Order: sequence, then C-alpha cells, then structure tokens
Amino acid sequence: MTAQPRLSLDDVRAIAELAKLHLTDEELHTYTAQLSQILSYFTLLQEVDTSHVQAATVLPLRSVMRPDMPQPALDPADAVHNASDSEDNQFKVNVVLGDA
Repeated sequence: MTAQPRLSLDDVRAIAELAKLHLTDEELHTYTAQLSQILSYFTLLQEVDTSHVQAATVLPLRSVMRPDMPQPALDPADAVHNASDSEDNQFKVNVVLGDA
C-alpha cells in the first residue's frame, strides 16, 4: 500500500490563492483535512486492478470534429469590425487582473 497523500496548510493556501478564495484559518484547516482525505481515496482507487475490465461506453465512438483544413486568415480590420472598442486593428479591453 502506498503512502497516504497529505496536503499542508501552505498547499491549501496556495490552491485557495490560485482560485482567488479568501479563507479563514478555520476554513484552511477544514479544507486541508477534507482535500487530504479526497486524495487518499484517489490513491486507494489507483491500487485497484482494472486490467481485466473492458472499457465501456454508452455512445458510439466517432469524431464529431470537421477535418482541419487550412483557410485564409481573417483580415484584422474585419476581425475587430464589430468590437465595442479597438485600436490599430486590435481589441481594446479593460484590465482584468492587477495593474498592466
């Protein structure tokens, strides 16, 4: 049996930061325990021998993608034609994250 994965408070704090979540210390402790438990379940599932199980699907396997055919590029002026704001054939948008 493999070692059980255990997340640290710093791991959960980093995950929360990536998700832009502001967690209290109590929430950090709660989520650290819960996420560590979830990871241990995945570790347990990885140990199950599924080599004898045939893959199954309820839908037919077929590609729904069209063939990738080269096409002429869209003219930059046409691309920004209906944009609410543009400059020099580029979309002009508000800053989303931090200072730019």
